[in-house]
Amino acid sequence: MIVIIDYNMGNIFSVQKRLEKLNQEFIISADPAVIANANRLILPGVGHFAVAMDNLRTSGLIEVLNRAVLIDKVPILGICLGMQLMCAFSEEGDCEGLGWFDAKVVKFKFEDTLRFKVPHTGWNQIHITKKSQLMIDIPEASYFYFVHSYFLKLNEETDQLNFTSHEYNFTSAIEKENIYGVQYHPEKSHDIGLQLLKNFINM
Repeated sequence: MIVIIDYNMGNIFSVQKRLEKLNQEFIISADPAVIANANRLILPGVGHFAVAMDNLRTSGLIEVLNRAVLIDKVPILGICLGMQLMCAFSEEGDCEGLGWFDAKVVKFKFEDTLRFKVPHTGWNQIHITKKSQLMIDIPEASYFYFVHSYFLKLNEETDQLNFTSHEYNFTSAIEKENIYGVQYHPEKSHDIGLQLLKNFINM
C-alpha cells in the first residue's frame, strides 16, 4: 500500500488526484502505525522547512520514517519540500533535516535578477545524470513544473539523479538506494509527471 504522509504542509490533494488518475490505491495518513506498514511512501510538501520538521517531530513521525526508510528500506519519494527535508540542513530556519543525504538546502541568489527570479516558478528542463528506475520512459531534457526558492547543494555527486539550469545548474532530483527526491512537481507536470509517478509505483 502506498501511503501519502500527511504532516500539515499542503500539496497532498494534487498528489492524491494524480494517483487516482493512475487507478492506484493509497492512504493519506499521519498515523505512525500506518506508515510503518507501507510498501511505498510519498512525502510531499509546500512551505517552510523548519515548520515542516517541527510538524514531523511533534507528530512522532521522524522515528518511524527513519526505521521504514533506513532499516526496512521502503521506497520513498520526496516531492519539493519533501525532498529538501531528506537533507542534513537548511538555511530556511537554520534547521537540521532528516539527514538521509549529505546535502544542504540554500536559497537562490542570482546576479541577473532581471532574467532570473526567486522563486523559480514554471516549466524547466531536467537533465538525467545516471540510470534509474525512476527515469524509465522519461526522455533527457524533459520539462517539469517547478516552484521553489531554495535548492540542494550535494556533497556526494553520486546522489544526484537530475540537474536543472536556472542561471546556474542545481540538483533537481536525488537518489540513493531506496530514497528518491524530486525538486519539481510530477503531480503538476502532465503526462511526463504521471510517468514518473508510475515508475515509482512499479518499483
